[in-house]
Amino acid sequence: MTFVKTQTRGAVQTVWLLKNFPVIQAMLALLAGGAQAASLAWPGWLQSPVWMALGLRQGEPVWWLQLLALATLAWLLLNCHAPADGQLRRGAWRQAAFLGWLFSTAWLAGTFGWTFVALHTYGGLPSLLAVLAVVGLAGLLALYYAAVCGLFVALAPINKAWSALVFAALWLLAELARGTWLTGFGWGAVGYAHVDGPLASFVPWVGMYGLCAITAWLTMILAQALHINQSLWRYRVAGLVVVLMVLILPQQLWTNASDRSNSAGRLSVTLLQGNIPQDEKFETGSGVPLALQWYAEQLQNSRTALVIAPETAIPVLPQQLPPDYWMALQQRFSTGQQAALIGTPLGNFQEGYTNSVVGLKPDQPQPWRYDKHHLVPFGEFIPPLFKWFTEMMNIPLGDFNRGGLQQAPFEWQEQRLSANICYEDLFGEELAPHFSNPALAPTIFVNISNLAWFGQTLAMDQHLQIARMRALEFERPFLLATNTGVTAIVDHRGRLVSRLARHTRGVLVGEVEGRTGMTPYAGWMARFGLWPFWVFAGGLVWLAVRRTLRKR
Repeated sequence: MTFVKTQTRGAVQTVWLLKNFPVIQAMLALLAGGAQAASLAWPGWLQSPVWMALGLRQGEPVWWLQLLALATLAWLLLNCHAPADGQLRRGAWRQAAFLGWLFSTAWLAGTFGWTFVALHTYGGLPSLLAVLAVVGLAGLLALYYAAVCGLFVALAPINKAWSALVFAALWLLAELARGTWLTGFGWGAVGYAHVDGPLASFVPWVGMYGLCAITAWLTMILAQALHINQSLWRYRVAGLVVVLMVLILPQQLWTNASDRSNSAGRLSVTLLQGNIPQDEKFETGSGVPLALQWYAEQLQNSRTALVIAPETAIPVLPQQLPPDYWMALQQRFSTGQQAALIGTPLGNFQEGYTNSVVGLKPDQPQPWRYDKHHLVPFGEFIPPLFKWFTEMMNIPLGDFNRGGLQQAPFEWQEQRLSANICYEDLFGEELAPHFSNPALAPTIFVNISNLAWFGQTLAMDQHLQIARMRALEFERPFLLATNTGVTAIVDHRGRLVSRLARHTRGVLVGEVEGRTGMTPYAGWMARFGLWPFWVFAGGLVWLAVRRTLRKR
């Protein structure tokens, strides 16, 4: 009993410090946000034998760290939320919004801080401006989370179960807004930390966004169970039991469950990784001839049924190629039992340009073509009023034409291969329409990328987790062909089958098993898109607002 009293007294003192010293709150929010960034892909500079013994390996997600990080923010919000004399503390919602903004700014800046490399190292932007651009983007996107944290405290729901649901709904709305509005940039959403964790069993049912809501709900329950203002121990025990059941039980069921998809046969593949230096890639005296020579040799020498070259593997337009270069490639794959997918820009000044994939195979009158649909702001199109910013950088930017949302797959040896370029695999809702007709749905996803813009950073590890999440959502394998890494084969359960070492020039030869069939997520996402998420989350928040207004 003495021990319990001592522990309780210590916890009370800790809460008193947090409530009366905002600097400590701010520091804790920043540390928790940094931890959430690390949970998405463990940083290499934190690698050590101690961390490795704990299962923390460079580039890999850490699901439990993400839960602890977000639970820390939830705990801070509960302290803001605590009423004084039966009334909500004046300014509590502003305090919550500020803490949510600090947490999210640290999380997002830590997640995509690699954009600094593209802006400064390859773009020539002064380092101070590059830092300000990264932090400014993170701070701007963090406003979504600041808004929902402030609203959570302002709603002040009394029932704890209801409170956790409202927090999950609000967090889901913030993730949806960040991932869709103004072309969307949902990179680093909390769901991606769980591609290897026990919560991955929910993905074929609710997808990544559903996983974001589940993690927010769990972390609020965990924070409530550990909150010092919770006077009854049975609530603590009940909360911890709920968390453990959600973490353990679905994983066991998923492990024993059969696949929702069926084998569509196997395809032998060759994935090319040219490792062309980014500062030379578009230089006519160095990177261009090196790329043309190396990729032509590998395409000519490949022996598998399909060979894939990454984004802009051929870095110039077809009309700028040496005489007979393109014709030689077409002739190479015009007969026999081999096909190729090659990343290259297409178009002309009059009609515009596209970032494309060209497919070559025997007995086709014209090469197959995929044009990138979801373009990168500032990279492939320049938003209005930002010409001054792009003119400061030495990057070959332009306004590309946008391809259609649902383009025909590349059909080869009884497989339907659906291509996407760069970060297009971030947008699962844009891949889902391909499943509107199950008989024509893709059997394999192919992503081609060039992440050399971001140097030796965690960008490629995070991108791998994104592809693995899409594989889980649709139960489709993913082939990733990149310039510098990660070039890999991912199976339909999101497991890494094989990969090339990053920042090396190499060839990955392997097999991939195509799949048919539909996951529940693919079925309802193809029909309704993201609307069920918006309606579910918005409906819960609307009910919470009505309840709060009635009480007042």
